[in-house]
Amino acid sequence: MELEKATVDDVLSYLSTSRSGLTSDEVKRRLEKYGYNEVKEKKVSPIRKFLEKFNAPVPWMLEVTSLVTFILKKYDDMAIILFLLVFNAIVSFVQESRAENAVELLRKKLSVQTSVLRDGKWVSVQARELVPGDVVHVRLGDIVPADVKVIEGEVEVDQSALTGESLAVEKRKGSILYSGSIVKRGEAEGVVVTTGAKTYFGKTTELVQNAKVKSHIEALILGIVKYLITIDVTLVLLIVIYSFFTKVPLSNVIPFALVVLIASIPVALPATFTIAMAIGALEMSKRGVLVTRLNAIEDASSMDVLCMDKTGTITENKLYVVDPIVMQGSEEELIRCAVLASEEAGEDPIDKAVINYAREKGVNVDFSIRKSFTPFDPSTKRSEGIVAENGSEVRVVKGAPQVVGSLCGMSDEIKDTIDKLAMRGFRVIAVGKGKGGNNLTLLGLLPLYDRPRKDSATLISELKDLGVSVKMITGDNKAIAGEIAKEVKIDGPPCSISDVKEGKEKVDECGVLAEVFPEDKFFVVKSLQKEGHVTGMTGDGVNDAPALKQAEVGIAVSNATDVAKAAASIVLTHEGIVDIVDAVKSGRRIYQRMLTYTLNKIMKTIQVVFFLTTSFFVFRFFVTTPFDIILLLFANDFVTMSIATDNVRYSKSPEKWKVKPLVMSSAVLSTMLVLEGFAGVFLSMRLGFSQGEIQTFVFDLLVFSGLFTVLMVRERKRFWHSAPSRWLLLSILGDIVVISVISILGVLVSPIPPLSVVYVILLTFGWMVLMDFVKNLVFRRYGL
Repeated sequence: MELEKATVDDVLSYLSTSRSGLTSDEVKRRLEKYGYNEVKEKKVSPIRKFLEKFNAPVPWMLEVTSLVTFILKKYDDMAIILFLLVFNAIVSFVQESRAENAVELLRKKLSVQTSVLRDGKWVSVQARELVPGDVVHVRLGDIVPADVKVIEGEVEVDQSALTGESLAVEKRKGSILYSGSIVKRGEAEGVVVTTGAKTYFGKTTELVQNAKVKSHIEALILGIVKYLITIDVTLVLLIVIYSFFTKVPLSNVIPFALVVLIASIPVALPATFTIAMAIGALEMSKRGVLVTRLNAIEDASSMDVLCMDKTGTITENKLYVVDPIVMQGSEEELIRCAVLASEEAGEDPIDKAVINYAREKGVNVDFSIRKSFTPFDPSTKRSEGIVAENGSEVRVVKGAPQVVGSLCGMSDEIKDTIDKLAMRGFRVIAVGKGKGGNNLTLLGLLPLYDRPRKDSATLISELKDLGVSVKMITGDNKAIAGEIAKEVKIDGPPCSISDVKEGKEKVDECGVLAEVFPEDKFFVVKSLQKEGHVTGMTGDGVNDAPALKQAEVGIAVSNATDVAKAAASIVLTHEGIVDIVDAVKSGRRIYQRMLTYTLNKIMKTIQVVFFLTTSFFVFRFFVTTPFDIILLLFANDFVTMSIATDNVRYSKSPEKWKVKPLVMSSAVLSTMLVLEGFAGVFLSMRLGFSQGEIQTFVFDLLVFSGLFTVLMVRERKRFWHSAPSRWLLLSILGDIVVISVISILGVLVSPIPPLSVVYVILLTFGWMVLMDFVKNLVFRRYGL
């Protein structure tokens, strides 16, 4: 049965109930059938969440590698691998545990008391105990506990958090009151038609639970690992074949092959990305932008489409009077009478708009002359006052144009004016005045509308400059939505969501999507994602929660409901939405830091793997030990993690991770690093070093080369163009000192003379300066 259109008697019959409500025994039977009026939660234990950090492609490889090292009794290697594996899991878990549970908040929202007719008596029960067929009573201030069909009475309800409508909505006999909406005026009795997840509110909850955003970071890491593992497997096979023909003992080859495997896995890549995003989240929080899902920071850098909810986001969700139309007398008289027909201490948004406009215009109203006042009533659709004027009593009336018009008389010309204003998105209030009866004079019309925020046009302009396309999402019709879009300069035509769903319009081509319901917002975000867009969504209400959770960048504005904030990945704490621009810029800075790390990691991996393999073919001995390589990876990762703090610039267009260009550009530059390695081996031989000393010399060269490579790739121009952050510089200097000391003293490695360490530093720094010229050509070629 279509409950919205069915009559009250038909609904009562369909639900096998009556205006007298249900008995306690019947309630028990229905609770067994329908369940409690609540949203079922989907909880995951903290232990399971933590263990899931070990269930991904990179952790799998590390786990397998640690198992192999254990079998080969390489316990030092195994300890380092396991340390990095657990460290990454802990950092990720701690940061991501900050996100709140949206479903829990939805459930709590329904935990209210409600008045229900049971066994012929009105009693107060928990909302969760309601069942279809219950008769309930709601009044001013109540949260509607379920979807309720009104049996009698009239109310106005605020359902903006559910449907996005900015004004209170009138509901009378036969109307449906949605669960979660708030009664602003009047009283009503109604029959519960749906409960729990089947309510309008509950369906939104189901969408929140089912929404899931794709992780771009995981896809990137997996893409990089695929390339590196392919290179690694190829080289290991070549080493095995070569050792077979040259009769090198397999016991010497297996540890080396294992080291090559470890070197090819970006062990600290997930941890570094997490640290970079965590530090970025801390920076953003200082600007009033709270991040609840770390990956959203990286997604913000790539976001190319932002869907902005109109009500409360682009607009203020507050009514204003604009350009009054005077029919009789002066504008001052029109405003004064409108104020006298308003309640100064009330919460009515129209009364507030009228009184605020009077203050702006400097119209002073003496309420002492008002003898009586009748507040707005949904049944009469007007408010009025009796005032003393020139020794007699005068009646002033404010309300719906058709009601006031019936008291004053209204020409067709005035009706046309009202229709035109309505098409432009204005709500029109008429004001009349007279000495009594129904023969009043129409003083004029007060157009009201929910105006755009002062910063909306600026925000949209800045986002365009950053390469982000903005789309407005609204429940209004196309004409009204189009007017608001023009004011804030949104590009693209207004489209009806029904036309989009039927294939008449493409989401990509629309600047405004009108007549949208909660399910449609979710549909819009998913459609944009299917078309390859990294999508953002702003919102403030329960109705926005599914789309906020589904979007890569879900942004809850400062006045958002708890549900919307929990579903979003970014929450704004300041009034207005200009902070979104800061979020995009911060995301792009963090992207640049992660790009630096990724470039450096790929280059070092290719350098180490190719250099060790080819040097084995040339010199027929391993130019460094397996333990040295493990120590090298640990030393380099310690420094490269500090890239997360580096000074960088944001780009003017959305960032996109492109694995192939990353790997190709890194491969070109790595060729020069391999040549650098051979130069180091030949230099150490000229110095007359033993095999152990050569291995230490090469170890130092690989470490220092990695440090200077960071300085080179962090700057897209020449390396001296900008200074690194203090932490990055200190970690590089600290690494140089530590490695120099252990090499000279022979801690964990064969000792070499102090002057040899100086030679390595000079060679690696000079080589970096030479490579910097090539780097600029390569980066331009591959668009980095």
